[in-house]
Amino acid sequence: MIRVLLADDQLLVRAGFKVLLDAQPDIEVVAEAGDGRQAVAAVRAHRPDVALMDIRMPVLDGLVATRRITRDPQLPDVKVVMLTTFELDEYVFEAIRSGASGFLVKDTEPEELVRAVRAVVAGDALLSPGVTRRLIAEFAARSKEPTAADALSELTDREREVMALVGIGLTNEEIARRLVVSPLTAKTHVSRAMIKLGARDRAQLVVLAYESGLVRPGWLG
Repeated sequence: MIRVLLADDQLLVRAGFKVLLDAQPDIEVVAEAGDGRQAVAAVRAHRPDVALMDIRMPVLDGLVATRRITRDPQLPDVKVVMLTTFELDEYVFEAIRSGASGFLVKDTEPEELVRAVRAVVAGDALLSPGVTRRLIAEFAARSKEPTAADALSELTDREREVMALVGIGLTNEEIARRLVVSPLTAKTHVSRAMIKLGARDRAQLVVLAYESGLVRPGWLG
């Protein structure tokens, strides 16, 4: 079973998500929280696989709560997906940098929410359809000067190449077509790069691609 925590200050939103997720044979909502502080405490108590976290909440906002969860060495396997009202919420950029595995708009289709929970558990970064490139472009526009690329020295040439393609927003299938390899081979290279760089997920790999200077603004085409 995929264990899920729902964190949102709107009871109606939590109720709707809970009914939808609990109806799935492989998903169970194990806890709920109405603010960020409760969310962090609930994650520590229940150790869910996925925390669906609203960005704007009282007491402690979702951004700070996410940072506390993803930086807690006792919670390495908990994935956080941010919930937002607008696709280009001003906090989405910082949420990704804080360790969130992605985000969803609250009015997403029910089947997309279910797919999202399963995808995050499988290790995929989650970004609402059509938003990936815009989010990466926003990251590129805000990123500081590249840091030293010493961390990339552990990667093979092919892993660097694949990481750069992840950085410009390509999926495993698109990377496979670009490099004329199988999707499984592309996924393997991505996974190895994540392991070597200590990235929690694909979203963090994108951040590292920009921060290391491997990918630079303007490369999106």
